[in-house]
Amino acid sequence: MKKIKLNGSSNLFRSNKLNKKRKKVRLNNNNNNLLKSHKPLNKKRKVKKVIKRDEYISLNQRKKKDDKKLLDMIEKRYAFIIIITILLFCGIGARLFQLQVLDKEMYQEKLVAATEKTVESGTAPRGRIYDRNYKLLVDNEAVKTIYYKKESNVTTEKEVEIAYEVGKMIDIDYSKLSDKILKNFWYINHKKEGKNKITDKEWEEYKLRKLDDDDIEDMIFERITDEDLVIYDEDDKEASYIYYLMNKGYSYAEKVIKNVNVTDSEYALISENIDTLSGVNTKLDWDRVYLYGDVFKSILGNVSSSTQGIPSELADYYLKNGYSLDDRVGISYLEYQYENYLRGTKAKYRVKSDNTYELISEGERGDDIVLSIDIDIQKYLEEVLSEEVLNTKYEPNTTYYDHSFAVVSSPVDGSILAMAGKRVVKGDDGAYKVVDYTPGIVTTSVTPGSIVKGASMLVGYKYGAIDIGSYETDECIKIKATPLKCSWRTLGYINDINALAYSSNVYQYKIAIKVGGGNYVYDGPLSINEDAFTKYRDMYSSFGLGVKTGIDLPNESLGYSGKSKMPGHLLDFSIGQYDTYTPIQISQYINTLANGGVRYQPFLLKEVYKSSKDKKEKFGEKVYSSEAKELGRVDVDSKYIDRVHEGFRAVVSYGLGYGYMGYYNDIGAGKTGTSQSFIDTDSDGKVDTETISTSFVGYAPYDNPKMSIVVVSPDVAIADATVTSGINRRISSKIVNKYFEIYK
Repeated sequence: MKKIKLNGSSNLFRSNKLNKKRKKVRLNNNNNNLLKSHKPLNKKRKVKKVIKRDEYISLNQRKKKDDKKLLDMIEKRYAFIIIITILLFCGIGARLFQLQVLDKEMYQEKLVAATEKTVESGTAPRGRIYDRNYKLLVDNEAVKTIYYKKESNVTTEKEVEIAYEVGKMIDIDYSKLSDKILKNFWYINHKKEGKNKITDKEWEEYKLRKLDDDDIEDMIFERITDEDLVIYDEDDKEASYIYYLMNKGYSYAEKVIKNVNVTDSEYALISENIDTLSGVNTKLDWDRVYLYGDVFKSILGNVSSSTQGIPSELADYYLKNGYSLDDRVGISYLEYQYENYLRGTKAKYRVKSDNTYELISEGERGDDIVLSIDIDIQKYLEEVLSEEVLNTKYEPNTTYYDHSFAVVSSPVDGSILAMAGKRVVKGDDGAYKVVDYTPGIVTTSVTPGSIVKGASMLVGYKYGAIDIGSYETDECIKIKATPLKCSWRTLGYINDINALAYSSNVYQYKIAIKVGGGNYVYDGPLSINEDAFTKYRDMYSSFGLGVKTGIDLPNESLGYSGKSKMPGHLLDFSIGQYDTYTPIQISQYINTLANGGVRYQPFLLKEVYKSSKDKKEKFGEKVYSSEAKELGRVDVDSKYIDRVHEGFRAVVSYGLGYGYMGYYNDIGAGKTGTSQSFIDTDSDGKVDTETISTSFVGYAPYDNPKMSIVVVSPDVAIADATVTSGINRRISSKIVNKYFEIYK
């Protein structure tokens, strides 16, 4: 092929023409190849673009402009970045200045706070307790106390030394020193000998983590023998117990070493040597003092001692409420019930990073509470009850009698004015003595007897078994295959008023048969509708019988509710000789009847006041005041309740309750009760002896009741006794007289 030289545009034209020919030839060749191979042609020939001179110059110029623009843009961005960087450094510098200079003190305080602990120290006095007339019942008295509060850098060896020094200065009762405490003291002073009691094999297991520190310590303690401890004399034992008291509880809290019978010389000796006895100091603590001695003390309750702290059985309750194990707390009855008010606020200290202490807030006495109790009536009630219980025990037919209860309260709002229970027991010398049994008013139940006939009569009115003025013949009734059922004597043809006045059983039996839809035939079978039991229990519960009263005391009992549906048991039920009730339930019953059918919750807490910081003022701000809490109303026409009132007035005016309301028979009302009881006299777990229990409920004045009284004497006589003690009449009459002597 001839070589072609290209010059200018002609050369370019020739070149293009030649290229077209070449391209055609190539395409033909390719087509031939495709036909031969039967394969598609996918490749495309690249065509070299030829740029003219003018176009080339224009492109260069454009490139230079683009490069300049790019350079300008980069320079601007660098400038922006530099400005932002400068601003950031300025911001960081300003922030550092604020932190290190302006806010230096604030952050130092936060740092200190993060490394410090806040602890409560000491025991705060509890609130005072008053009666309804603001007579002081329970107060706090100062008690000289020797205590220990751990200081910084005090070693175990130093604490042992301190314990020995304190033991030389005071007498300490170490009767509660246990083997565990003494072994711990031995181990503290004989670490090497203690560790030698662990075998090489056991140490190897310890290294392999098959045994832990607790396991090792337990084994050491088990292997400390009496021969090891024989080296300790009385002084050593005293020191060991002091050391135990110094380390009991939280390490930074105050630990009481001695606060009982601390002598002036002991107190002075410790006070003079506090500089050498690191952490040991003296102060005035507090203890509960009862201004009326043992009067009402069992219901006022108890507070744990400084050494006892929180009892184990109450630990869960108190720890959940933010207490420490060594806190003094209410452990029974009102002290426990109103712990949230009576609890004082302990002083708070900050433990600084250098282990010094700083007072944050001072301790405060707890709130003062005012009870509904009239302490004068309460005191008199306990005196009378103690005397009568003891005297009754020497009466005939009282073999199994040992206690009585009495409750004085207000039908107006349910408040308790006085309550007491007394039990007679044999002392070590064989003579009878009286002990307190007041908690039994809410925890034990009794067979009430005829005092419930007021409620039973209302069942008859409500369900149409009788009406006002209805007459029935009081005569013994006989149900087939059962004994005769009679009143205490045959009363003849009587109406509803005299049925209550003379406590007719038969009148109530006939009401129960009608309520149950039964048809009575002498010595014939008797069937009743079982819902009759429900009708009676519903009426009784509307008065508070068989249900919890809601009194503000712990451990209230429900009593016993029988399960039988037999007709004979319904008759027994109607006269109060089947179910059992607590004395506080009986009190709520008579209050509900006295006030016309409103059931109020009984209560003891009347008011609560903040402790006064002004010595001239008895109380601070009032934070609680009781109000009558209505729990329900008796669902019966008021005319029927009025009719029962008339019957109860007849009881004390001329009936079986004559003389029970003292000098106020003419303005009072009430109902006596006698029931059969069955007790276990040979302690074999089975009832085997029948006794008689007696009761009385009353209220006065008749027209506008202000007070009510309940007296219950279980097992006061043996069954079939010809003479039954008049203890209830004597107690109730004296108490009613005393009440109206005070509240004329």
